[in-house]
Amino acid sequence: MTFPLILLSLLLVGCKRDEPAVESSIQAPWVRTVAVASDDRTQIRLSGTVRGRYETPLSFQVPGRILERHVDAGQRVEVGQLLFQLDKRDLMASVRVAEAELETAKASLAIARSELKRQQQLMERDFVSRQTLERFELSLRESESRRDAAQAVLAQARNGLGYADLSADKTGVLAEVTAEPGQVVAVGQQLAVLVEDGTLEVEVFLADGMRPPKTGTLELASGVLPLSLREVAGAADPQSRSWRARYRIEKGSDLLSLGAVVQVLLDQDQQGVTLRVPLGALDERSTGPQVWQVIDGQAQPIPVEVLALESEHARIRASLAEGSRIIALGTHLLTPGMAVQEQAR
Repeated sequence: MTFPLILLSLLLVGCKRDEPAVESSIQAPWVRTVAVASDDRTQIRLSGTVRGRYETPLSFQVPGRILERHVDAGQRVEVGQLLFQLDKRDLMASVRVAEAELETAKASLAIARSELKRQQQLMERDFVSRQTLERFELSLRESESRRDAAQAVLAQARNGLGYADLSADKTGVLAEVTAEPGQVVAVGQQLAVLVEDGTLEVEVFLADGMRPPKTGTLELASGVLPLSLREVAGAADPQSRSWRARYRIEKGSDLLSLGAVVQVLLDQDQQGVTLRVPLGALDERSTGPQVWQVIDGQAQPIPVEVLALESEHARIRASLAEGSRIIALGTHLLTPGMAVQEQAR
């Protein structure tokens, strides 16, 4: 009996060794935080492009094949100067068809008038009824309508023939020329862009949520030129989520050339304190831009207004005191109230 008891004790000890000793506990993830710093700069530096105040796309009012091109990109043109010509053979054929239809309509009208006159004479002798005469009067009015329609078609065809020559309606510079001889173009297809003589502007793109400054300066080697805000796009660009703004060059625009890339300093709106945070701390979701703070061991979002984006940092305005600590990385993985452990840097 002793040996079976010893064997049973050994089996029980082996079963106890296979059981897990302690269940593992799940710890809150670590997050790295940084202190926000105030940004006391009074200007925002951006790159801009010199554009014309009035930029008119040029196109034909009739379709056809381009026969000749008389201008190149960057060329200065005067009012009335010929730019492009279409092949006119089809347009001239349309004019001849319209002329023939007009002659036919005129002949029909002459016949209708003659018949009405003859019927009026017969009615005076009581050979035809009043109803018969009214039918011929109606036929005359229909012939007159066909003549008027044929005249309108002929006028339209002649206008189309005139549209085969595209001339400049303003004095300026051709910023773009994309059409070539032999190319078949549709009505309204852009062939070139004419920049009218006048005030030049600077086009810049502002970060989403940034309030466009009213004034600024344009930096040149010879000095600076004053700028003033003229317009802001009504909607953000769907791809870059940036907002296009145009600034008028108040004076000295003759020192610039179209399409030049320039450095712009825009005067910052000083209402409220602006802060400087790492780009990784900025979280832009459908609820709007925000940063995250660790409050009582939990991650909480703080809405912000983005003023400018730089290579490594973002300038924001938010309800945060200078020196407040925010989460610097992995903000897209956070949810409100999520338990975290703070690792200060």
